[in-house]
Amino acid sequence: MENSTANPENEPIIKNKELNIWEALIPVFALIGMLAFNVWVYGDDALSGSNQFILLMGGAVAAIVGYFNKVKFDDMIDEVANNIHSTAGAILILLMVGALAGTWLISGIIPTMIYYGLQILNPTIFLAATVIICSIISIATGSSWTTSATVGIALIGIANALGISLGMTAGAILSGAYFGDKMSPLSDTTNLAPAMAGTDLFTHIKYMAITTVPTITVTIIIFIIIGLNLDPHGTTDTTSILNSIESAFNISPWLFIVPALVIFLIVKKTSPLVALLIGTLLGGIAALIMQPDVVRAVTGADELNFISGYKGIMNAITVDTAVETDSQALNDLFASSGMAGMLGTIWLIICAMVFGGIMEAIGALSRISNALLNMFHTVFGLFASTVFSCLALNVTASDQYLAIVVPGKMFAKAYREKGLAPENLSRTLEDSGTVTSVLVPWNTCGAYHSGVLGVPTLSYIGYSFFNYLSPFMTLLYAALNIKIKRLAEKKE
Repeated sequence: MENSTANPENEPIIKNKELNIWEALIPVFALIGMLAFNVWVYGDDALSGSNQFILLMGGAVAAIVGYFNKVKFDDMIDEVANNIHSTAGAILILLMVGALAGTWLISGIIPTMIYYGLQILNPTIFLAATVIICSIISIATGSSWTTSATVGIALIGIANALGISLGMTAGAILSGAYFGDKMSPLSDTTNLAPAMAGTDLFTHIKYMAITTVPTITVTIIIFIIIGLNLDPHGTTDTTSILNSIESAFNISPWLFIVPALVIFLIVKKTSPLVALLIGTLLGGIAALIMQPDVVRAVTGADELNFISGYKGIMNAITVDTAVETDSQALNDLFASSGMAGMLGTIWLIICAMVFGGIMEAIGALSRISNALLNMFHTVFGLFASTVFSCLALNVTASDQYLAIVVPGKMFAKAYREKGLAPENLSRTLEDSGTVTSVLVPWNTCGAYHSGVLGVPTLSYIGYSFFNYLSPFMTLLYAALNIKIKRLAEKKE
């Protein structure tokens, strides 16, 4: 996953001896209480702005706690600035994803994906196939973010046309995307976890497969069962939908060259930001070549010339754009908000970083992790405390990197003292820190995927089976003492 420009493994963990555990938890309880009430009042509209302000209020509570525990206000602001700096890459990627979605719409790339997808993916196998497709793309790219921004958007469109729940589809997309992200040597989190635990990359991946492969297998079986029992309203006849797409766009398999090139660039370790920018520009060129009437229509011009072509591409990149068809369902689908559509998500990330930064500055994050570490003394307890620490940091720090780095640094010694090989820790960090980040609406990952796919976190959370089964699987293995490698075994 690529969403940070900083090196989180080099960041020191801030400790504050003045702060006790109950004081550290005050901002957490305050935030959860305020968010629960806000979601109850606003429902799915909570992310339109009110949740963002609640995160700032949570940060204010944390700042008050810090003030009474001798933490300087300037130190809190400095940590907030560091946190926001670490999300610069995520913010730029979000803007480029919005731009890419716009040019890929008017160029016919997304409509072409939907057109062929409707003919290949029938409703019975759609969800299971979605998991497998996203797994392959994510393993190849090492990024769940890229997977959502490319095939994820197209799969949401196909689901919409077939009448399949978008929450189910997003859950299937994210299950596959995070499986691939975890197992890919190209993923930054997959490299970060063993670095924190003290093992090497390929030992980590091999050991992680022990829990990850059974979890994705269970996930696919669940989606197969769901598919066999689906009764979607859009599956009776897709002929009219296909005809509507053909009437609005020039459908051609040549358009697949653009997304294939973007994926190729990512596989070749090109920066995702550069790859998305190239994909956006190629989408604009493809629009002018393949869909001149669409480009002209979105500007309202009488003819396509240099000025109207420029305006059409720029509008698709930056603001709301819609392509009219004779199908109301497709009219709702063939609309993009460009870069402007990502501003709400960016706003959410910035506010989350304010809360997480202040929590880090006052020493609350290290205090919570230490408390969890001291609660358990058995091997299973150590695994459980690692899992709960990762989950807590995904909620409080709003960033998956901190959910890997903080427990990784703090628990490494405890694992050694228990005679456990470091890959136990690295696997647990990924099974609980990486995959659950997308389940928290204000976490950078939850905000990103929700914004890109256009599906609220609360709508897909129940269907992201892989993401919430992974922590249970790692705890099950620990409880039953299955494949728990000891340091003595490693030496032999």
